[in-house]
Amino acid sequence: MVSILPLTLTNATAHMRGKKLVGPVNYCLEAEGLTIVIGPNGAGKTTLLRLMHGLQRCSGGQLRWAVPAFEACQKQAFVFQSPIMMRRKVVDSLAYPLRLRGMPKAEARRKAQACAARFGLGDLLDSWAPMLSGGEKQKLSLARALIIEPELLFLDEPCANLDGRATREIENILQKAKVAGTRIVMSTHDMGQARRLADDVIFMHKGLVHEKGRAEAFFPTPTTPEAKAFTNGDIVE
Repeated sequence: MVSILPLTLTNATAHMRGKKLVGPVNYCLEAEGLTIVIGPNGAGKTTLLRLMHGLQRCSGGQLRWAVPAFEACQKQAFVFQSPIMMRRKVVDSLAYPLRLRGMPKAEARRKAQACAARFGLGDLLDSWAPMLSGGEKQKLSLARALIIEPELLFLDEPCANLDGRATREIENILQKAKVAGTRIVMSTHDMGQARRLADDVIFMHKGLVHEKGRAEAFFPTPTTPEAKAFTNGDIVE
């Protein structure tokens, strides 16, 4: 199978209503690992993820996949900070992306049941998705993204509104997905979470990739004053 990665951004920018949100960004997303995107509010973290995934139009510059863009689109998924729930039962919510890809209904439901069991949702198959708790909704959203076995998964602060137990469950799921071969790019405000999960780090500031590097080097010795202040918990304007 041909990989969709690397993804290369060359002078990529994103604008909205005449205002530049991100860029220019020059960055290469390689094929392995878990990348954590950090930075203060308004730094451009979410926009960068949306730009890479294709939810945000590239206003200038270029995004180049290792395969045609349409093929790349079919092999990735995005999980939002606030889970989007369909007005369906859990089992049908999980089966939905499989049905979109042409899988027969019975087979899709069988695979959805097996996926729900792996994600701790086995007892909720007949529950209405919008009625789940916050942690259950986020697990369902993540399971729905991973059931298609994407090569690349984007997550926008998926644990921002969760308690410690739910956060630990989500992190365990992400670690297993990474080991299984899913490339992950995730934004977070939680520095503890960033340190636990990151193989490499992107620090965003004022719409730019201000600093990037391997986690083992970035966290103990950030090279810019802004990144150092942010990792120390100081206010960065």
